[in-house]
Amino acid sequence: MQRIYTFILFFLFSYSTCRADVIFRAGSHTAVALLDRQIDPVVETAFHILEHDFQAVFDASLKKSEAAKIHIGTIGQLQDAQLKLRSDAMAYLKAHQEAFVMQVIENELYIIGSDKRGTAYGMMELSRLIGVSPWEWWADAKIERRKSVRLASGFYRAKHPSVKYRGIFLNDEDWGLTPWSYLTHEPSPVKGQIGPKTHARIFELLLRFRANSFWPAMHDCSVAFYLTPGNREMADKYGILVGSSHCEPMVRNTNAEWKIAGKGTYDYVNNRQQVLQFWEERVHELAKSDNIYTLGIRGVHDSKMLGAHTLQEQKEALTDVLADQREMISRLVNPDLRVVPQVFIPYKEVLDVYQMGLQVPDDVTLLWCDDNYGYIQHFPDEKERLRAGGNGIYYHISYWGRPHDYLWLASSHPAQLYTQMKTAYDKGAKDMWILNVGDIKPAEYLTELFLDMAWDIDEIENNRAGLDRHLRNWLAREFGERHARDLLMVMQEYYRLAYIRKPEFMGNTRTEEQDPKYKVVQDLPWTLTQIYERLADYGRISDRVKMMGKHIPMEKQDAWFQLIAYPVICAAEMNNKHLYAQLARHGCEDYTRSVAAHQHLVDLTDSYNALGNGKWRHIMHAKPRNLAVFQPVDTLLVAQELPAAKGAIGIWNGIDYAEFSGEKPLAHGLGYERGAITLPKGTKVDYVFQVKKQDTISVELALAPNHPIEGKTLRYAIAVNDGEAEIVSFETEGRSEEWKENVLNNRATRRTRFTLNRKGQTKISVTALDEGVLLDQLMVYEVQ
Repeated sequence: MQRIYTFILFFLFSYSTCRADVIFRAGSHTAVALLDRQIDPVVETAFHILEHDFQAVFDASLKKSEAAKIHIGTIGQLQDAQLKLRSDAMAYLKAHQEAFVMQVIENELYIIGSDKRGTAYGMMELSRLIGVSPWEWWADAKIERRKSVRLASGFYRAKHPSVKYRGIFLNDEDWGLTPWSYLTHEPSPVKGQIGPKTHARIFELLLRFRANSFWPAMHDCSVAFYLTPGNREMADKYGILVGSSHCEPMVRNTNAEWKIAGKGTYDYVNNRQQVLQFWEERVHELAKSDNIYTLGIRGVHDSKMLGAHTLQEQKEALTDVLADQREMISRLVNPDLRVVPQVFIPYKEVLDVYQMGLQVPDDVTLLWCDDNYGYIQHFPDEKERLRAGGNGIYYHISYWGRPHDYLWLASSHPAQLYTQMKTAYDKGAKDMWILNVGDIKPAEYLTELFLDMAWDIDEIENNRAGLDRHLRNWLAREFGERHARDLLMVMQEYYRLAYIRKPEFMGNTRTEEQDPKYKVVQDLPWTLTQIYERLADYGRISDRVKMMGKHIPMEKQDAWFQLIAYPVICAAEMNNKHLYAQLARHGCEDYTRSVAAHQHLVDLTDSYNALGNGKWRHIMHAKPRNLAVFQPVDTLLVAQELPAAKGAIGIWNGIDYAEFSGEKPLAHGLGYERGAITLPKGTKVDYVFQVKKQDTISVELALAPNHPIEGKTLRYAIAVNDGEAEIVSFETEGRSEEWKENVLNNRATRRTRFTLNRKGQTKISVTALDEGVLLDQLMVYEVQ
């Protein structure tokens, strides 16, 4: 039987003869609490976080007492508390895992959870209600003192997670998290150790975001999570289920641990017993902990499995691997495999094996992946949606690999993340969401958006202003309503400009390509006008941030620099460095501004690492992997001219349609000018314009480079003046050259020619034939 734990807090309450509100006031009165001796670790941990937050907000401490004014517990034994709740509250709690109910009854506040995590999340909700940012430690979001907070009589809030397992993956930790942890936050003689003190801070952040899952860092530069004493215990303390990535089955950090604990080659086909023993040691060690077991096998580090050369051989080997792993879990963890979280990740070549017909046990969650650039490659089909284990998504906002890394600034567009993850959820990916956050910083907002969606998938759409409202609320919480409106415009522009071209892509280079031409910084195919317009756009938001920074209170300056100033100004300076260099190569400017921009990037990064009297020393690195894009630009002069502008009859954003038929197109602020629209399957949009003569025109459509949502096709039909429509496909295969260009530019383009049969008013109609058609811009050119 579950036990209910009652935390009893006493504040200076304010009572009214006509209302039974709960009011927390600042003052000398001390808050007190009674803790059950058998309290679950995560509940106690959440309570201590709440203690800290109340002390910071109200200057009031929590101590044991018998006087109950706030009741906090887990459904079970305290019947008198439960009976006071609304009649539907108990049914709600019994129906949902990790749920909580908050209710004010007769001057008392009840926070009741359906289980240990639900109770903890209820306390974190109270922390939010009194004004504490989840980033209070990780981004130095200073907690403001408040005179009072009122919860009105009848206040009621019931919440449960939309996604069962929700969390983050620390990855490519080489340049920030690892050196910061073992050299600064948790000094250790063991190079690369990320210890329990660091993980406590990470897990506290997850708890504040009502997240429950975690994949530890896994590169050679860092010590494996379970090889550091105290890490496992810290995960249990914060109620975190520890899993592992696609190339780390059975919670083993293969990359780091095989060389220590393995024997022979990590080859299941030819060294099966040693591989099984390697896995079994970890499963035995973790049998009583909360874990998510990744099944299958890949190479030691993000490569295909050894010993099986063809896809058929891989399929046969994986079939045996799955059977062995599940037998191990059944024997050592729980004979009922249905209650043990297990996940299979069809990533890269494993997706090909799965599509050949690999049978994954029904109770195992299938975790689908994006293409590393934020475009999900596979959505659950009708059969997969019926699986007992369900489906999930592994998603990137940071990535090391082809065609180019983006490990420095977190500039993925919020609308891309939102539209992709919302589609995935609607298609049945509701059981696990894992976000690759890199080093956590500076990915704060995107991390919060992702985890907020995982907790409450409808939160965005329930706000009338949608995604913009979520971002504005975040900015208002961190920097006040006074600055929120201007900041919203700044951050919208920051994400728009990076959607066109990420700061890390500005050198027009590529990583891990054999051709040496991709290692040298080169021109982007932009006209003189495009370059100067982009420089001006970045200049406006950079100048705006510098000006606004003068009016941010001193106690919020560190948070301002981390969350706003550093990413915005650095993105601007990276563009200045490369675009002024491109202009200088063609004799349009000199190299002075490019050189100055590079030095400013160095200085800004030094300033970041000096924040908080050294708290963040080593956390920020402005040149991951020392790629060419991060180096000073060579001062060269070339003879050829910049590309000339291509004259168009007209350019329309997706939202500029004259009329539509079918479901209304959706707009979320995505696109080169924030005017892209998602066209539901079967919806048609018309664009109307005038032409002066009968002629042949070329119609170019720029679309988001999505992957097919259902089936293998991604098509639209295009027609002029209600004539015969031409069907156009724009899906890509694998890591083709077209796919590389698409993800670097965040668009797929297709051109269609039409001969006009009349002059005057002309109509172009575009109809979505498949799901996933997101139309950014339509451009019409005369064919000479």
